[in-house]
Amino acid sequence: MNTAKDIAQARNPDLRASMAAMRRAAQLARQIAIQTNTGIVMVQDGQCVRISAQELREADAEAQKSSATADI
Repeated sequence: MNTAKDIAQARNPDLRASMAAMRRAAQLARQIAIQTNTGIVMVQDGQCVRISAQELREADAEAQKSSATADI
């Protein structure tokens, strides 16, 4: 299995860019879930986990809060 480090070192430029594209897609999925008040399903530690829109909002607020304090 390839790791993020392996992919970042790949010769193929599309493969190297794929991790950033997946991160952008995941962020967009979170934003859409918040806007439409739906949850998302993802795999965490080998388990399928449903994350509600409320949990996504709370995580987003916390991330913005910690990002704002890091900028100070």
